[in-house]
Amino acid sequence: MFTPKIRFIVMSDIHVKSEKDCKELARLKKGLASAYRYAESCDYNKIDAFIAVGDFANSGAEQEMLNFKEVTDTYLKPETDMTLSLASHEYHGDGGEDAAKEKLKRIFGMHYDAHKVINGFHFISVSSTRGCNFDEPQIEFAQKALAEAAQDNPDAPIFFFQHPHISDTVYGSINWGDDALYPTLMNYPQVIDFSGHSHAPINDPRSIHQKHFTSLGTGSLSYFELDEFDKYYGTVPPDKENCAQFYIVEADADNRVRILPYDILTDNFFPCIREIEKPCEPDTFVYTDKRYLTAVKPHFADSAKVWTEKTDDGVQITFNQAEIAEDMVNDYKVVVRDADNRIVKQLAVWSGYYLYNMPETVSVPVTNLKAGKYTAKITASGFWHNESDNALSIEFEV
Repeated sequence: MFTPKIRFIVMSDIHVKSEKDCKELARLKKGLASAYRYAESCDYNKIDAFIAVGDFANSGAEQEMLNFKEVTDTYLKPETDMTLSLASHEYHGDGGEDAAKEKLKRIFGMHYDAHKVINGFHFISVSSTRGCNFDEPQIEFAQKALAEAAQDNPDAPIFFFQHPHISDTVYGSINWGDDALYPTLMNYPQVIDFSGHSHAPINDPRSIHQKHFTSLGTGSLSYFELDEFDKYYGTVPPDKENCAQFYIVEADADNRVRILPYDILTDNFFPCIREIEKPCEPDTFVYTDKRYLTAVKPHFADSAKVWTEKTDDGVQITFNQAEIAEDMVNDYKVVVRDADNRIVKQLAVWSGYYLYNMPETVSVPVTNLKAGKYTAKITASGFWHNESDNALSIEFEV
């Protein structure tokens, strides 16, 4: 039986614009309303805190912050504490970092770094500096706050928030991370760290990571970007705009934690609740790199089909999604060979797993082909380099 002692919302990379009809403001309103609707359906019916982990304003303009405040003033209930951290986008405005800190104080009445105790749990939020970096003042603040939190209750989770990921933790942290806080955080296994910056999807199982402590990427309400560089369209998928995700986090009196990823666009929880039974003990961690040792592979069903349609300079290949018993299919590799069996194209494409309603088929354009006969082979991969043993193939002519 899990009975929450605390419940809070975590969002990041909301990117509110100055225009009051921007999609991000609409998604923020809908997300907050959905969170309260969920809470009110539970025996413990409160939302105790709302945390936005940086880039809540798109360019740091005052009107963006005022728009954000208008929504939170309207939609957050009085018992819901709010914490905001600053990062790269808030610093883009006139006056840079100093002006952003002044606006945070004047508009929201907040300091840029915070250490709070809510329902007996410690919340520590640290704003970055020089864009998305951490220097000695931020590190010293984190060290002091963490030491106080651990002394108060060494077995309880410490909820820690900063905008850039901690390097080499969650998906997206290689390209969008900073390592300056790592030596401090790793002394506190009970830390549950929430970070943003990458816009990587929160339903990706790699967006939770455990090693010395627990890390979670917090997604975005604006657009997706992913952290693999071989896709034919780059790191930003064509359906990037269909991105509006956040977490509802709960902890109970036994220090157990549940993290529920939510999709605002469809008003659904993703079917991947993250559960941390004993945050203070790394030997109990389950979201570790050992997941890369999985034996579960995707496979194409016997009924799966692949077909082509001619384009001006090649073809578009379309195929049914593969299946997998755990997690989801991450991506597909398409290898095109000519009549002499030489590779002429290698393409990769995501499955669209980051959408609550994944597409049933995937399409890949194969362009700049000379006239002739070709064969295409399609293989599927999960998140852990677990490639399908079977493949789809098709012969076509240009």
